[in-house]
Parts: sequence; C-alpha cells; structure tokens
Amino acid sequence: MENPVQLDLSEFRDRLIARRSELLELAERSADSRKPVELDQTKVGRLSRMDALQSQAMSLETERRRQLELLRIEASLKRIDEGDYGFCLVCGEPIPLRRLELDPTLPTCVTCARGGGAD
Repeated sequence: MENPVQLDLSEFRDRLIARRSELLELAERSADSRKPVELDQTKVGRLSRMDALQSQAMSLETERRRQLELLRIEASLKRIDEGDYGFCLVCGEPIPLRRLELDPTLPTCVTCARGGGAD
C-alpha cells in the first residue's frame, strides 16, 4: 500500500514514541498506588482502609487503560514500520488525516469503526 501524500510518518512516529515514554513514566511513578492495601485495623481505621481500597482500585483501572494504550501505540509503530500505517485494517482505505491527528493509534476509518466497513 502507498501512504497518502499528506501523511508525515515521522511526525506520527515521534508523537507515538513520546506518548509511550510518557505512559511508561506514569506507570513507574504510580506503582506504589497499586500495591496491596494493608488490612491491619490497629494501624488504619475502617473508613481509611475503604478509601485506600477504592484508591487502589482506581489506580489498577488506570494502569489497565494505560497498558491498553501502550498496546495500541506498539501496534501503530509496527504498522508504520511495515508501511501499513494510515490505512484502515478492515477495508484498506486511507484513514483521514484529521482522524489520525486526533488519535494516532486509531486502526480503522470512521465507517469501519461504526461497523459499516467492508463485508
């Protein structure tokens, strides 16, 4: 496949790499918030423990989403390397530049994302 003329792959690669670095740094800085909550009632009251459990659950969910975004970034970088970036994975048509500028990890065109793509 030939890349659309207006698609600057180096710009998208740089954006993806920068975002990956940012996510990895965030994951490292927030590692403590995902550790198991201590359940010793002599040290922490019941409400404080419940707050800690809720905070831990939110941190775990944030990390899960961060990992999903990292997977999408890696897939996008692979598509750049293979020359398939900027083309819909479903129908093979070019993904509009404005869509990729919004989220450079999007693998499909709008039509296919809505479920109306190639059959």
